[in-house]
Amino acid sequence: MSEPGADTSQCAVCGAIVTDAAADQPTETAALDADAFCSSGCRDVARTLSGPSGHALADHDIANESLAGPMASDDESLVRTHLRVDGTYSATCEAYLETLAESLEGVADASASYVTESIRVDHDPDRLSPTEVCDALSTLGYTAYLREDAAAEDGETGGTRRSREMTGMRKRRADDVLELRYIVGIVFGSFLLVPYVAVFYPVYLSAFSDWGVLVHYGDAFSEFEGVLYLPVFLVLTGAVLYLAGLPLLRGAYVSLKLRRPNTHLLAAFTIVAAYAYGTLAVANGQIDVYYDVTIVVAALVMAAVFYESTVKRRATDRLTDLTISQVDDARVLEGDGSTTTIPVADLESGDRVLVRAGERVPVDGTLEGGRCTMDEAVVTGESLPVSKAPGDDVIGGSVVTGDAAVVAVGEETTSSIDRLTETVWDVQSADHGVGRRADALAAKLTPFVLASGTVVGFALLGLGHGVATAAMGVLLTVVVVSPWALAFAPPLSVAESVTEALEEGIVVFDESVFERLRAVDAVVFDKTGTLTTGAMAVREADVDDDLLAAAAALETRASHPAAAAIAATVDDLPGTVEEFHTTATGVSGVVDGEDVLVGHPVLFDERGWDLESGLEARVADVRERGLLPVVVGRNGRAEGIVVVGDEPRANWEKTVSRLDESGVDVVVLTGDDASAATRFGDHPGVSHVLAGVSPGGKTAAVRRLRTTGTVAMVGDGTNDAPALAAADLGISLGSGTALASDAADLAIADDDLAGVERAFRLANAAGNRVRQNVGLALGYNAIAIPVALAGVMTPLFATGAIALTAVLVGANASRPLLETATDR
Repeated sequence: MSEPGADTSQCAVCGAIVTDAAADQPTETAALDADAFCSSGCRDVARTLSGPSGHALADHDIANESLAGPMASDDESLVRTHLRVDGTYSATCEAYLETLAESLEGVADASASYVTESIRVDHDPDRLSPTEVCDALSTLGYTAYLREDAAAEDGETGGTRRSREMTGMRKRRADDVLELRYIVGIVFGSFLLVPYVAVFYPVYLSAFSDWGVLVHYGDAFSEFEGVLYLPVFLVLTGAVLYLAGLPLLRGAYVSLKLRRPNTHLLAAFTIVAAYAYGTLAVANGQIDVYYDVTIVVAALVMAAVFYESTVKRRATDRLTDLTISQVDDARVLEGDGSTTTIPVADLESGDRVLVRAGERVPVDGTLEGGRCTMDEAVVTGESLPVSKAPGDDVIGGSVVTGDAAVVAVGEETTSSIDRLTETVWDVQSADHGVGRRADALAAKLTPFVLASGTVVGFALLGLGHGVATAAMGVLLTVVVVSPWALAFAPPLSVAESVTEALEEGIVVFDESVFERLRAVDAVVFDKTGTLTTGAMAVREADVDDDLLAAAAALETRASHPAAAAIAATVDDLPGTVEEFHTTATGVSGVVDGEDVLVGHPVLFDERGWDLESGLEARVADVRERGLLPVVVGRNGRAEGIVVVGDEPRANWEKTVSRLDESGVDVVVLTGDDASAATRFGDHPGVSHVLAGVSPGGKTAAVRRLRTTGTVAMVGDGTNDAPALAAADLGISLGSGTALASDAADLAIADDDLAGVERAFRLANAAGNRVRQNVGLALGYNAIAIPVALAGVMTPLFATGAIALTAVLVGANASRPLLETATDR
């Protein structure tokens, strides 16, 4: 942290504060000389991923937005509110919600994403409260609520802690209400279809048959029972349309309001035209009513939509047990040495917080007294624990791994985790969903449907038919020509693809992920916990067995990650620990009467123990390889070292090779220094390795890569979350934190790196299947149009074409994907 009054500037990449010393660091290209960088990692990002002129791109504005918390506008009178909005299904919903929000007095800007079912609104809190924003957006079946707390109803925006489970529960309740309406509507619809099969369809067949029974049956129905049945059908079908088809009609209404035709509009054309035609037929005393078409189409389309929603919910539920890195309570240390536990939101600047070994630091601050070690990987990505001395900055969200820490709360009672969360929300709500290919096709076909109905209507009027006949001709044309199945095939196909992905250990968060996977040009891998296991293990042990066993006996009492790795190397611990002491740089004690020291070379210097020059050279060599050297000695002399580090994942080389063979560039980002990533840089399939990069720098690197193509980011930690959200596609491994999973578009649930490449193969196969099903969806029109032109169209033929189309689409959608998938 810079001293007050020091001349500071902002990092040209991540926006962090840069002191004079950091700004004076040398650069390797003259074009970068005018820029300041907070670290060598950000400098490498600027050098390697610079713009066309070679000058660093202006990423710091983005970083500043992420650090600004709720204030996200040049106008300091505005605040930013993040909302979850249930009921958003398409890009049309995004546009409608943005338009609705921006029409409110006091709103300066709004950005929605149907992919994450969220919207962020910049508004004047004096003119419009968060509660009023929620109320205004909760309309037409949408339900808006504050994103940071799914249970919040009072409109307060303080704090950033969320309950993932509460969010899921509220989402399920909203879905359950819609599904209950749908089920009730379908029950009524099923009762109505029974008489169709038993009564109406035989009557329709009688017109094409000389079989006396059908002819007689049809005449009898026309004369007597039709008068009783049809008005009842009119009322009950209307009830079914309201209960089961209302979400579909809402989507059509929104598309008309925004003048953006979509597949819901085409389906609504069919069901509304069929209902209107049936109503006119009843009024004219006819029995060729198309109420069955209304019921069946509404049921099929909404079944596909709800099935897709249910599968998506299953995917989300798979990740509710992930670690949540935020802390809700803090242990405040009083002047008399006692402690009081209070909510983190109640902390004030200057409070002293006691954090015991193994616990997370609740907020950013400084270490007050004593020394300790902390694991900051969750925020910085650095795989090795960091020693902390009094006065050092402490990062909220990091874990105390050795001794206890007393943290003095800084001026702002927030943690880096909080700011990372805000960054994720900012990027997610600004990342608009990818519109479905079928919606684009629907926009082109809508004018054709309307034009066809108009031509038929004028033609009938020109031939001398009455207005009622012309109107019925228009409606029947719309029933025949409108490709309603375009609203049925895509969600069914996506739901089946997501289901198969789940079975393969790939958890997909949104329906556009497969489309984005197929367009990926570069894959960015975080190193720690992604390309590596993230778990410390002993790589080498150059020490005799007796001393190793003594060291392991001491390490069983320590909390350092390296300690657990050393302790695990010895099955039986014959030594007896007579004394034990721990410091920020290692452990010491007496084992079977011998003094044993284990830890950093600095610890040996402090104790005055001999450390030979040859051993110092080996320590330096281990560090250059990106590993952790642990010196072990006894009775005043260092005797050897134990090399500790995290292991590469088993399938990393194969995964990188297959991605490279498919033409995808592979980039490795890490918060560790360059030596820790050497082995990955040596792989021929890796295009770039960028080391020493901060979370802000990772986000900037991803944004720079996006200027030249579509980027996927693979990560596992909270520090990766902003980069995951900023990428065109975020992929989180199953061991990742909840925040990383929230930011990602898909997760590899089984912690299998090979799942990344498998996801690409699934995406290719899923794309082929969607295209096939869109073609099959037009099968209804291919059947209905010729039948109508032949002048023999009846509700029976229309329903038969609907059923055949649904069967073909359903059968194709249920085929296994990987049987036909080819390597990307």
